[in-house]
Amino acid sequence: PLPAPPPPPRSPLPAPPPPPTPRTTTTSPLPAPRSTTTSHSPHHHHFPALPSRRRSAAAFATSPCDVTGPPRRHIAGKSPACGPLARSLSRSRNPRPPSLPPSRATSDRYIDEACLLTNKQQERHSSSTLSSSPPPLRAMSTLTQRSSGLVQRKTEASRNAEKNSEDDEDQRDEQDQEGEKCDSKETRLTLMEEVLLLGLKDREGYTSFWNDCISSGLRGCMLIELALRGRLQLESFGMRRKSLLTRKVICKSDTPTGDVLLDEALKHIKETQPPEAVQSWIELLSGETWNPLKLHYQLRNVRERLAKNLVEKGVLTTEKQNFLLFDMTTHPLTNNVIKQRLIKKVQEAVLDKWVNDPHRMDKRLLALIYLAHASDVLENAFAPLLDEHYDLAMKRVRQLLDLDPEVESMKSNTNELLWAVVAAFTK
Repeated sequence: PLPAPPPPPRSPLPAPPPPPTPRTTTTSPLPAPRSTTTSHSPHHHHFPALPSRRRSAAAFATSPCDVTGPPRRHIAGKSPACGPLARSLSRSRNPRPPSLPPSRATSDRYIDEACLLTNKQQERHSSSTLSSSPPPLRAMSTLTQRSSGLVQRKTEASRNAEKNSEDDEDQRDEQDQEGEKCDSKETRLTLMEEVLLLGLKDREGYTSFWNDCISSGLRGCMLIELALRGRLQLESFGMRRKSLLTRKVICKSDTPTGDVLLDEALKHIKETQPPEAVQSWIELLSGETWNPLKLHYQLRNVRERLAKNLVEKGVLTTEKQNFLLFDMTTHPLTNNVIKQRLIKKVQEAVLDKWVNDPHRMDKRLLALIYLAHASDVLENAFAPLLDEHYDLAMKRVRQLLDLDPEVESMKSNTNELLWAVVAAFTK
């Protein structure tokens, strides 16, 4: 028999893998400082030593905290946040992972962030401290050491400065008023001229053909103008008081006024004996009388002469218009500023500057309102107003018209001749 084949060789079992070794990070040793002596060993290659990025606690405490950037300047009152305190703060805010130890770059980055955060906190704290800090002790001591005399001098100086400023404002107001007075003197209009200017049409240059009240209204303006200038007055009543319409008009002063129409009316009143009452003079000066012996008292071409006065003052101009059968001289408006100022004055008297007491109003303005209404030209001044303002203005004019001239003339500081003319037109 054949011998049995030998058994196959038994393969050895594979060796078990070695146990995993814990991962450790080996830190390279710090490079040796640069030495001044050279080694002559042929087996070593000498390289220049690199500067170390690690710093000691003393270096962090005395040097700027920015590792990569340029060194920062120390600010007065602020200490750089570096050193062990910054490291501890960075570790508390940014804990290291337990498994992986931080590298050198990571630790440097933590330190930089901690420095920035600490600097920001110190800046906020310093700004809040400065804003809420009380005044320095030295300043307080100087304030408390001031004597009462210095304080009084300071208050007196401030009072003097306030007085000087008030005086300057008063001087400016007086200058403005003087300027307004100068302007009004240059274009000062009489009551007759103001009433006529309110009645004239701007473009056509003549009054309405249907207005038959302006003639007598202009004569009443003459009497009031002479009374306001101190030329006329009513006779004094005796033991028995007379009404305004029965008292005679007498000449108080025959000094010329400089106006042709006023001087002519004053001459008639002075030479008339016995004197006449207000109602009679309005009729005589307008020519509305049945007595042929008194026709010479009539003042002729009053509107034309007043218009020429306005032309000389630069308010109107002279033109001629052809009306089918005849030519008529007209006076269109050239200076609209003066008329608008007049209209505004009348409107403000019964709207914005209404005082609800005729004795507190300007006598000339009060007479203008009464006589413009009597001449039927007051509507022209109120035409540009809105409906509600127009109604209010007419309501207040009606209040003035409803007053009793007899009662108003008995009050103090009144012009009796003014109320006599008002009584002649309202009764």
